[in-house]
Amino acid sequence: MSVVTLLTLARSGGFHVQRRALLTAGALKGDRRLFHRLCSARLSNSRFDPDGSGHPTTWDTFGIWDNRIDEPILLPPSIKYGKPIPKVSLSKVGCASLIGQRKENEDRFQVSQMTNSVLYFAVFDGHGGPQAADFCDIYMEKYIKDLIAEEQDLQLVLTKAFLEIDKALARHLHFSGNASFLSSGTTATVALLRDGIELVVGSVGDSRALLCRKGKAFKLTVDHTPERKDEKERIKKSGGFVSWNSLGQANVNGRLAMTRSIGDFDLKTRGVIAEPETKRITLHHAHDTFLALTTDGINFIMNSQEICDVINQCHDPKEAAQLISEQALQYGSEDNSTIIVVPFGAWGKQESSETNYSFSRNFVSSGRWA
Repeated sequence: MSVVTLLTLARSGGFHVQRRALLTAGALKGDRRLFHRLCSARLSNSRFDPDGSGHPTTWDTFGIWDNRIDEPILLPPSIKYGKPIPKVSLSKVGCASLIGQRKENEDRFQVSQMTNSVLYFAVFDGHGGPQAADFCDIYMEKYIKDLIAEEQDLQLVLTKAFLEIDKALARHLHFSGNASFLSSGTTATVALLRDGIELVVGSVGDSRALLCRKGKAFKLTVDHTPERKDEKERIKKSGGFVSWNSLGQANVNGRLAMTRSIGDFDLKTRGVIAEPETKRITLHHAHDTFLALTTDGINFIMNSQEICDVINQCHDPKEAAQLISEQALQYGSEDNSTIIVVPFGAWGKQESSETNYSFSRNFVSSGRWA
C-alpha cells in the first residue's frame, strides 16, 4: 500500500478494520476500480460505506480475514513499512496460569505496553523456590526498558537484559544470607513486539514460544536441555556432568533439567549460563494467527501443533488460554501450567478439527512431545 493511500485514510479520520480485513498492497494494485472506490469512500461507523446504502462494506467482505476482533490500524508503522499493520491490543491478549498438582505455583507471567512502540510478553517458570521467578517478574521489564532507550537492536537488548538481571539476582540472593536460595532458578521466555510487526524472542530454559502461521506451528525457541549435543559439550567442558533420572530425563549434575537459566548459581561454574538464544521474525498479519508463550506444564504434554490446533478452535485468545491450561491438566500434567496467547491479524482464519482426549497421555506427563 502506498504512502499516499495510507495518508488518505488517515485524513478520513482513521478507521477500524475487521481482522480478516486488511487488504494487501497487491490486492489494491490489482484492481484499480476497487482502489478508486476505497480511496473516495466516505466512512460510516468507522467502516466503508462506498455506495451510500447505509450498509457499510466490512473488510471481511473481501474474504481475507476473520471478523471476530476489531482492531485499529497503526498508522505510523503502516506508513513506515508500506503496508497496513493492525494494532495488537493488550485487552485482547489471553493469559492463564494453573497450579496443577503442585503445592505452589512458581510460574509467573507479564503482559505490558513497555513503550509507545514496544509490547512486552514474558513467562517465567521457577524451580527450587519462587525467588528467581519473582525477581524476574518484578525487574525484567525495567532492565529491558532501560536498554531500549540506548539500543535499537532488540536481540542485543534481550541478551544484555538476561545477563544483567542474572547478575542482579546473584547480588540480591547474596545479601539475603540464605544459602538455599543459591539453588533457586527460573526459565525465562520473553517476546518483544515493536511497531506491531517486528517480533523478537529471547529464551533460556524450557519454556517456549511458538508462532501459528497459516495454521502451522513454528517454534521460535529451542529447549536448553542436556540432551542437546552443543549444550552437553559446554556442561562437560565446564566440569559438570550429565546424568539421567528414573524417567530417562537428563539432568545437569543430577539436579537441573536445563542447561540455561536465570539463577541456579550453584551450577554456574558447571556450565549453566543465563545467555539467551534469540530470534527475530517479521510478522505477516494476513497469515500469522497468534503468538503463544508456554511453560513446561503445557509444552511437555502437548506438542506445538496440538497447541496451535486447539487455540484455533477458540473464539478469542482469553478462551484459548484457559482451555489450553485446563487441557494440559486433563492430559495428565502435574506441573504448573501457564500460557499467554497474543492474537495477530489472521486470528480466526484457520479452523482445526477438534483434538480428542487421549487417555494414554495420563502415563506420559513427564515426556517431551514437541
